[in-house]
Amino acid sequence: MNDIFNPPLPETEFTTTYWDGIVGSADSLVLAQAAAQAEGPLLLICDNNETVERCLREIAYFNADIGDTGVYVLPDWETLPYDSFSPHQDIISDRLATLFNLPKLERGVVVTSITSLMHQLPPRQYISANSLDLAVGQSVSIAEMRAQMLLAGYQVVEAVMEHGEFAVRGSIIDIFPMGTELPLRIDLFDDVIDSIRRFDPETQRSAAQVKEIRLLPGREYPMDEAGISQFRGRFRELFDVDLRQCPIYQDVSSGLSSPGLEYYLNVFFDRLDSLFDFLPETTTICNIGDIRAAGEAFWKDIQVRYEDRRFDRYRPILSPDQVFIAVNDIFRRLKSYRQIEFKQHPQASHFATLSLPDLASNSRLAHPFLSLQEFIASKPGRILLCAETAGRRETLLELFRQIEINPVPFEHWQDFISSDAALGLTIAQIDRALWLQEENLLLITEAQIFEERIAQRRRRKRTQSNTDFIIKSLTELHVDDAVVHLEHGVGRYRGLQTITTDGETTEFLTLEYANGSKLSVPVSALHLI
Repeated sequence: MNDIFNPPLPETEFTTTYWDGIVGSADSLVLAQAAAQAEGPLLLICDNNETVERCLREIAYFNADIGDTGVYVLPDWETLPYDSFSPHQDIISDRLATLFNLPKLERGVVVTSITSLMHQLPPRQYISANSLDLAVGQSVSIAEMRAQMLLAGYQVVEAVMEHGEFAVRGSIIDIFPMGTELPLRIDLFDDVIDSIRRFDPETQRSAAQVKEIRLLPGREYPMDEAGISQFRGRFRELFDVDLRQCPIYQDVSSGLSSPGLEYYLNVFFDRLDSLFDFLPETTTICNIGDIRAAGEAFWKDIQVRYEDRRFDRYRPILSPDQVFIAVNDIFRRLKSYRQIEFKQHPQASHFATLSLPDLASNSRLAHPFLSLQEFIASKPGRILLCAETAGRRETLLELFRQIEINPVPFEHWQDFISSDAALGLTIAQIDRALWLQEENLLLITEAQIFEERIAQRRRRKRTQSNTDFIIKSLTELHVDDAVVHLEHGVGRYRGLQTITTDGETTEFLTLEYANGSKLSVPVSALHLI
């Protein structure tokens, strides 16, 4: 049996290490441990975008207290092949940040999907050559910097809210650089940078001060004079169409970033790179799920959409081999790296992890949390319960006290491991449970207790309500509780009722408002309470 905190790794190129016996979030835990011990970065290839998001959250959590290892993501564009609209700016920001950091990454994890891996990328030199460094005390011209930002693909706005935007107000320049979590406020004294501060885009209030910043390009293609000239020349060379009837050609000629230009990278550059051109030679590659089947399905979608659009004279498109990388080429390139696979194999290293029994609460029972209570009472090992947020932790503490479950609060999983507590509670945005048999350690998430995913997580959030106090289960509601409906305001919960319409019976929550008016909310809309 192998130690999940010290997993075996492939030692040389062209070799594969196999792991099996991995259940639940144990795969993310062992990958976080492997990344901290490997000689170079670890590239995790997932079979779909949902798995990317899940692994990214879990690895980032388990990685928080493990050495100096960063966690990066190369997200999919989240557009269909040859779509005529562009990815969201937050997605482009994550991609550019990863591509910039990856070549010099000595240790860390990069999470991506097979579909993202199949996209050709701008040349490595483009990203490094089009980055701009600024520091306190540096002399700059507002007019020149404004021109540089526009050429780099940033958009001038009144108030900065999203990645790739900037605003100039007197001697103050607000900019939301690609690859940063918060926008920056640059304050000039004459032509010298006096201060650089992060600020909250919602409140516009300045926060922590920084001494220097690096501005990445705003897009994955150049829109400067040379880039536009290259596009015009290559477009005429590749497509035999009437240019006057091609909006995308006219837009670029006018300096406009036409939606969907990401599928014309080959027109902007003489050659394109793949993610493999950004990887250090010491990279170890791991895959989760059937990435070959997912890649082949994606390639079929590409071919179908290409055939549907290839004869559009108003928007001619490039052939698949000019935009994407075929599945067989991907696997040919993978062979030259050290690899880890989760599969049964005669030489596989086995880890003792188990699946948890069904611990879901049932609001229809007299004791909704009976399964959880009995499982904890059976003492299967030391148990750490997980809440989604700080607000949810307080809600669960109150809920557990009512059923005589008294966990000790912990800041992190690592703090719990270092303690001798039998039952703990922490904050962790992960969905899958963990049971390490040999270590007698268990991690139970809200997803197990409330049966389904209990929070809507979006990659990009412009405005967002506070989700700390959203009701996750009927077991949290008591008759006469004061509640807030996100659309109808404050009311009082009066219980459940069953309503039959068109032969279908549905359960509703009854909320009472001023003057005795009542609102029936279907149980399926519980997230609004």
